[in-house]
Amino acid sequence: MCIHHAIEYTCSFLPKFSIHIETKYEDNKGCNDNIFDSELKDQEREVCFVDIAYDDIPDRYYKESEDLRYFKSEKTARGVLQEGWRDTQHPIMCSYKLVTVKFEVWGLQTRVEQFVHKVIRDVLLLGHRQAFAWVDEWIDMTMDEVREFERTIQEATNQKIGMFPPSISISETPLSSCALTGPASAPSTPMCTDAPDSLSVPKDRPRKKSAPETLTLPDPPPSDALQGSTPSPLPSSNHLQSSTSPSSNSDLVEMGEH
Repeated sequence: MCIHHAIEYTCSFLPKFSIHIETKYEDNKGCNDNIFDSELKDQEREVCFVDIAYDDIPDRYYKESEDLRYFKSEKTARGVLQEGWRDTQHPIMCSYKLVTVKFEVWGLQTRVEQFVHKVIRDVLLLGHRQAFAWVDEWIDMTMDEVREFERTIQEATNQKIGMFPPSISISETPLSSCALTGPASAPSTPMCTDAPDSLSVPKDRPRKKSAPETLTLPDPPPSDALQGSTPSPLPSSNHLQSSTSPSSNSDLVEMGEH
């Protein structure tokens, strides 16, 4: 007997990301190596065996009651699963999974796809461990009871997720009269042009004088003495300005080229 179904996961925020899982169940111990040959065709594949009893699982998911090396069913007398249990346990069924992960983003594709494959393997390992460890809870259920149980769990999950809807709250704080006009979502810190009182200088405080308020220049020499004297400070200052201007322009051109 073979049961076949497929499921695909996509994300609207990542259109180039998808997970496709195809499942087939057969009454054997995993000896059918060609079960997906018609689906795979010439695609490359990696075969990974999952041992629900002896493969390591993340520590945060471990429960002693679900450790199949020590679990024994009271209703079916199945277990304990010892080394080599696939060759000794009856009845036995194998779940074949064909997992295809696509993340077509240059530079991240290989790393992300390998990570997703690892996560899916851990999820499948944990889920099948629990399916065996919970056998006493579902072995007597009819198919209608199974569907009702699935519906109840789905509703409970949706309610649990809906308990924390995403929300954004914006509090409006009135600004002082000296604050500049800004959008409603602007910070509540007043944007004043005047300095606060703690930083302002008292008006009655005398200011220190670091330079004379007036500058006295010597009288210009007679016109006859200009021919034999050195240049006065004023022409020297003008020459300095003319010499710095080309240098400044040169720097601007050099910056523009870079």
